[in-house]
Amino acid sequence: MRKIDIYDTTLRDGEQSPGVNLNTAEKLEIAKQLERLGMDIIEAGFPAASLGDLDAVRKIASTVKDSSVTGLARCVKSDIDAAWEALKVAECPRLHVFLATSPIHMTHKLKQTPEQVVETAVESIKYAKQFFPVVQWSAEDAFRSDPAFLAHIVEQAIKAGATIINLPDTVGYATPQEYGAMFKYMKDHVPNVDAVKLSSHCHNDLGMAVANTLAAIENGADQVEGTINGIGERAGNVALEEVAVALYTRKDAYDIQSGLTLNEIKRTSQLVSQLTGMAIQANKAVVGKNAFAHESGIHQDGVLKEPTTYEIITPELIGEESNNLVLGKHSGRHAFNDRAKSMGFELDKEALNQAFKEFKQLADRKKEITSEDLWTILTQQQLKDEDAAIYELESVQVHYGTEDSPMATARVKVPDGRILEDACNGAGSVEAIFNTLERIIDGKVHVLDYRVSSIGKGRDALGEAVINLTFNGEEFTGRGAAQDVLEASAKAYLNAINRNLLQSKMKQLISTSV
Repeated sequence: MRKIDIYDTTLRDGEQSPGVNLNTAEKLEIAKQLERLGMDIIEAGFPAASLGDLDAVRKIASTVKDSSVTGLARCVKSDIDAAWEALKVAECPRLHVFLATSPIHMTHKLKQTPEQVVETAVESIKYAKQFFPVVQWSAEDAFRSDPAFLAHIVEQAIKAGATIINLPDTVGYATPQEYGAMFKYMKDHVPNVDAVKLSSHCHNDLGMAVANTLAAIENGADQVEGTINGIGERAGNVALEEVAVALYTRKDAYDIQSGLTLNEIKRTSQLVSQLTGMAIQANKAVVGKNAFAHESGIHQDGVLKEPTTYEIITPELIGEESNNLVLGKHSGRHAFNDRAKSMGFELDKEALNQAFKEFKQLADRKKEITSEDLWTILTQQQLKDEDAAIYELESVQVHYGTEDSPMATARVKVPDGRILEDACNGAGSVEAIFNTLERIIDGKVHVLDYRVSSIGKGRDALGEAVINLTFNGEEFTGRGAAQDVLEASAKAYLNAINRNLLQSKMKQLISTSV
């Protein structure tokens, strides 16, 4: 069976999704899970974008060993230098460098002639090869490029030392037949094409990213790039979990395999969703909550008699549990610890004890603890050490009557250790809480987006709040979970503020060390 490489860009292209802003601890946590999933290549970020991104890429490159770690750079020496600074600690440093090749990009964005673009690409690849044994070169907006010019610049890039050539459908414009034909054209018209691997990178603007990626594979692509849950710019990237499961389920049609550990898909999807704050639509292929749900009586009858009547993918294939985790207030520490390990969490003794304490507190209020509840508790503990609270919620209360404006009172531990309490009203309970917290914290806040959802099912399910706001002009996303959605909302608000302050501290530390 032919093997293709899976290249994940969740931490770079995925993080470019509006409202997504991952800190170093969260990026590292996702990277470790991508390694567990079996990703061949992890694009950890864009080192030249900021000192914080450079530091995150460096930490991931020094931690991840079973996946190859790379970073993005423009065809600019300073970008390549920043990438080397971040990636030189990796076991096998590799670079992803790109330059646009379509007429519309060369004319309006680069303002360069085709000849100048070729010269820039060649010089940058040669410079990068002085540092990196593996250099991937991308022809940005390849699909809308002139085929003959694209073949020419690809040939020159290979001569300059590129080891992988990426041909993106940057704006999601291609149809599967057209995108596959572009790869075939390169195979037929680039004399030295057999010296490199061809890679696909599809965006989903017209909803054809998965189909286009599969078409590229059929026409010679040996590497595919995408993200978990399909997150990314605009309508997102190709969802890698969908490609991997399609290749596995229809191996009779493709006779191609990936090296992914498929039963880690669900856990990876959940982690990315939780840390980015981007909810997974219920009917999303493979990982949506309705992917294995059956409402129709005819469907239910068929599945009970024989699952394959309506399920072409088993829940177990992607690591989805068929049944809820039955844990309650009488469950012991040993069972809790074993379950945490089986879910892939590696916590030290102190963090595990704190997670068990929170589990017990929730179990006193809830009849049954589900896998989703435990996932939330353990994930919060796994990130807690490196994302310690600067502002910490002590308590929140809301007084509400149908004929009166809601009044919220909050007690918050502030950075200098004092406990401050204040109260404020609002048009609604949530607005009253946000107004109160804004009076306590030191800075200007503007809420851009806010939503709540349930974690699990039932009237006693945990509530999760996600908020997108600007704090002192910078945009951040915060998350919070609690059985009361108002408490979860307050936690999410402070989480966003803390992420801003922690990033500012990191920038100061990095600039001081530099």
